[in-house]
Amino acid sequence: MTNRVDLNAYLERIDYRGPRTPGLSLLAELQRRHIATIPFENLSPFLGLEVELSPQGLERKLIHQKRGGYCYEHNLLFKNILEQLGFQVSGLGARVLWEQPYTARPAVSHMLLRVTLDEVDYLVDTGFGALTPTAPLRLDRVGPQETVHEPYRVLHLNDHFLLEAYAGTGWKTLYRFDLRELWQADYEMASWYLSHHPQSHFVTNLVACRADADGRRNLNNQRLSIYPPGQERQRRTLSSVAEVLAVLEQEIGLRLPDHPALERRVADLLAAGAG
Repeated sequence: MTNRVDLNAYLERIDYRGPRTPGLSLLAELQRRHIATIPFENLSPFLGLEVELSPQGLERKLIHQKRGGYCYEHNLLFKNILEQLGFQVSGLGARVLWEQPYTARPAVSHMLLRVTLDEVDYLVDTGFGALTPTAPLRLDRVGPQETVHEPYRVLHLNDHFLLEAYAGTGWKTLYRFDLRELWQADYEMASWYLSHHPQSHFVTNLVACRADADGRRNLNNQRLSIYPPGQERQRRTLSSVAEVLAVLEQEIGLRLPDHPALERRVADLLAAGAG
């Protein structure tokens, strides 16, 4: 058993055929292509399937089956690839603060990466769903940093950091993190909780997102939001199982799992939303 994901298969999956020399340009290009190609999605916990975080499981699902995943799957896969290419990278953990004050104390439930290039640390994240940063962000800058999509900024607060995105009409806090390196066991435990707890957002809801040059596409249960660059947000409420599955395939770019409960689970969501 190998601890390495098939590098060539991954690069083919994201349609990258350029140089492989470690550097900021390669890091940014891989991150952009990864997020544009491999969707954020929670169909496995939504359907009661196990989320496997081994290199073999990540390769099978996100590369060969052309599925997506949530933060642990995305960032563990990306970390594996970066290490193979010679990058200096470590896995971190974050407390998600979306719609909460920065003084809130939620559990560590998100994974992100720290990549060091020429003695400069970058925040790299390929798995934060609707607001996944689409470019590396310098940790030594406090002002806005532009990406293909929204501007982001990293605030320094004593021994930790806050990541914010300019979403809509103002800055929104995404999560709080520090530079303490976490291990595979930490991610396995947090992932198990998020994929099994009966009140977990990933168990009770359907979430799927993808961001490319045409903008962001975010599905939250029956609500589809599209954010074209420089234009107003477009919203649609989906009213049938066929519409939801078509959006997952055509807008999000997923190859749907062959699971007998998929249509029933989607139908239950639509019924609950209409009630």
